[in-house]
Amino acid sequence: MTVTAIIPVKGHSTRVPGKNIMPFADSNLLVNKIRQLKESKVDEILVSSDSDEMLKMARKEGVRAEKRPDDLANESRPFGDLVIHVSELMTGEHMMWSPVTSPTLDGIFYSEIIDFYEKALNDGYDSFTTVEVFKHFLMDKSGKPYNFNPDAAVTNSQQLPEMYKWTCGCSIIPIELAKKYRFIFGKKPFCFEVDQYHAIDIDTEFDYRMAKAMYEAEVGNI
Repeated sequence: MTVTAIIPVKGHSTRVPGKNIMPFADSNLLVNKIRQLKESKVDEILVSSDSDEMLKMARKEGVRAEKRPDDLANESRPFGDLVIHVSELMTGEHMMWSPVTSPTLDGIFYSEIIDFYEKALNDGYDSFTTVEVFKHFLMDKSGKPYNFNPDAAVTNSQQLPEMYKWTCGCSIIPIELAKKYRFIFGKKPFCFEVDQYHAIDIDTEFDYRMAKAMYEAEVGNI
């Protein structure tokens, strides 16, 4: 089984400008992810970006870097078009989507989940993705409770029905299914539960600061 790790990075980020190359660990988010994946069992690392600066960083780290068409970086086309685009550049049989915005997933983690993925395929699942158990009280915009009944005896969030929050951290799928479904996991994914630390997904400035603080605290305790 051969696995190609895809690192998708846009040159422009709406919420946090320059997010994908913001300082992290002893480098930046992009270089950090490349180095983490280089320590894992993946067979190929492919960086897809519209940014010449980011492509240059990737090549300096010794991995394959391919220029992404501008219209696949400005969100004017469906996400599935990007999946098809990168799938045609791969050499591996399986695609691992590995965003830089999940910087707490390291090489050991990636190697372990490749093993989980292979077992999941043998057990009848068609793909793999990371999730976090979600148990929080939700209300809609009108103030109506969404997943709890105020008249019932639910007093603790742990008593709520278990749901999953997709962490966007890592997804793996056979390349043919990625093309078929135009997505990074299939119709019957194995949902791999991760803890809060490994569920970190940088979307805002607050997320970034929290990720840095948590990472530095974790590394400092090793």
